[in-house]
Amino acid sequence: MKAEIHPTYYPNAKIVCACGNVVTAGSTVEEIHVELCSSCHPFYTGKQKLIDTARRVEKFEAKAAAKTTKKGILGKKAKTVKRAAQKAAKKAQKKPTHLNEE
Repeated sequence: MKAEIHPTYYPNAKIVCACGNVVTAGSTVEEIHVELCSSCHPFYTGKQKLIDTARRVEKFEAKAAAKTTKKGILGKKAKTVKRAAQKAAKKAQKKPTHLNEE
């Protein structure tokens, strides 16, 4: 091993979770702060806990709500309905009037 190129190793580094759980492990950092650990993670506990630090879920729900209120129908269905309405309107305009004069 070369001298002075490796970081300092701490055999008793503390890993502190947001729930208060503290674990001791070896690391190159003396103290590590994490949001989830095995004692509070939903996969291990069976409890559903939503952690949304960047408001991603709320932003997505707001966008989805705005789309449904704006048009009522989303995506390809909206285009299909719109095209059908336009074709029906054109057909109504193109009907010959001389047939209806009897």
